[in-house]
Amino acid sequence: MRDSDPRVVLGLHRSRHERRLLTGALDLGVTAVDTSANYLGFRSHEVLARTAGDLLPKFTLSTKVGYFPGTAGVEHSLDPVRLHAAVEHAVRGLGREPDLVFLHNPEHSLPAESTRSRGLLAEACAALSRAAGEGLCGAWGVATWDPTSLPPLIEPTTPKPSVLMLRAGMLVGSRTLDAADALTTAWGLDRASVRGMSPFGGSVRAPVWSRIDPRVFIRNGAGLSRTQAAFRVAYRLPHVSSMAVGTDEPAHLGELVGALAEEPDERVIGEYRRLLRDHARAQSARSS
Repeated sequence: MRDSDPRVVLGLHRSRHERRLLTGALDLGVTAVDTSANYLGFRSHEVLARTAGDLLPKFTLSTKVGYFPGTAGVEHSLDPVRLHAAVEHAVRGLGREPDLVFLHNPEHSLPAESTRSRGLLAEACAALSRAAGEGLCGAWGVATWDPTSLPPLIEPTTPKPSVLMLRAGMLVGSRTLDAADALTTAWGLDRASVRGMSPFGGSVRAPVWSRIDPRVFIRNGAGLSRTQAAFRVAYRLPHVSSMAVGTDEPAHLGELVGALAEEPDERVIGEYRRLLRDHARAQSARSS
């Protein structure tokens, strides 16, 4: 078993929740797992406890609340009562208190009117803060797929999360990257408190990864595969301290852990972000 490396989090989105994946992660030194109440058809917590309940104490465990089963399918809510109840339900399903509970994609239920949005976001954050204070979870955070609407909503009285989780990687656009930086600043979080997710934009098999070579963004990238390089670069787009990545194959997870030995080239990444901003400005000018 390798030493623990907090820079990698095993994400269970689209995962089959197989026990061999969790034992394989431990062998690789990956001791953090991230799931959500709505994963695996709202069965993730119960299935995880049933298939690997004895392993869970060996992991730092995070989950998310915000999506609920609805009469017309999945629905999203920032209702503080529902959020608090969802944390309680997570504890029962997992058979233990999660180390971290995220408010999941709050942007999905925020109206266009900013004053009302500020209040709804603050109340939802307060609900998770109370849950943490009651011992239902070790800490709370915010996980957002599209942070662009959130930075103006943060006020000095808005409860501050311990962790912020953001979409990361080369497929994230300039507007989203800038919003991620702005949200981190608005909440006064340091980089150690920011986690990335979805570093491949959903799939390592997407055609885009055969058309670009992320190894040019790595100081000594010749020894890495394109997948490894893309994973390593994602830690700088935006700047995060850890990355949640999903897979059902321990071998793939091991390949990604191996990429951490190399360092991104900050100069090249800085130039890449400038090019993204220039492209975004040019597109905006053409559409106006």
